[in-house]
Amino acid sequence: MVESFQEGALALSVQSSRRTMEVGQGLELVAEATMAEKGSRFRRICVFCGSQCGKKSSYQEAAVELGKELVDSGIDLVYGGGSIGLMGLVSQAVHDGGRHVLGIIPKSLMLKELTGGTIGEVRAVLDMHERKAEMSRQADAFIALPGGYGTLEELLEVITWAQLGIHKKPVGLLNVDGFYNSLLSFIDMAVEEGFISQAARHIIISAHSAKELMRKLEEYIPEYESTLVWETEQQPLSFVLEPESGIAS
Repeated sequence: MVESFQEGALALSVQSSRRTMEVGQGLELVAEATMAEKGSRFRRICVFCGSQCGKKSSYQEAAVELGKELVDSGIDLVYGGGSIGLMGLVSQAVHDGGRHVLGIIPKSLMLKELTGGTIGEVRAVLDMHERKAEMSRQADAFIALPGGYGTLEELLEVITWAQLGIHKKPVGLLNVDGFYNSLLSFIDMAVEEGFISQAARHIIISAHSAKELMRKLEEYIPEYESTLVWETEQQPLSFVLEPESGIAS
């Protein structure tokens, strides 16, 4: 009788433990589903990156990883519109994952940077200035992968716009294998020498992996202040600057 009772109690205990585990697993699934439904604070992120793949395979892997991370977070992509290099890799990863891809490219670069077809929606603009303005308008945040002059120029422009108060969108560096270490060192030196404020230094968010960078972007709160009001439509000047006498025009 006692042994039978103990065996029955043990069986009930095992069943209870199993039910507890099942309930726990169910709660975890519900939590994951709730997080997925809640989604990211961003609808679209603009990614700046090279039209070349770079020498290291880690650059290419990072581009694909970032694309998949955007897909997992339910975020659409805005980018420079090219189908080659890191641009092609990140856009293809996002497109393959079922998210919307918007490429913005100057007409003069279409033959050079669009080879083998387009990825997602491609919007042609007149020039580089319009390209950057439209990418900024469409995106809720910015991320720079490794790249060259063009990537650096786009990155520094949106950082400058943030410093001026034109936008308060997060700006992230995916610092693959320390690619941006020298740039970050330069910025830190500019802070030490009094050319960049400590508050403006915090505009730049950097991380070595896409997952870590996305987490930091989600948590980002601007630490700088600016009273500049930027009007989206430029108003005509109501005055004309005349050259001073004695100065040739």
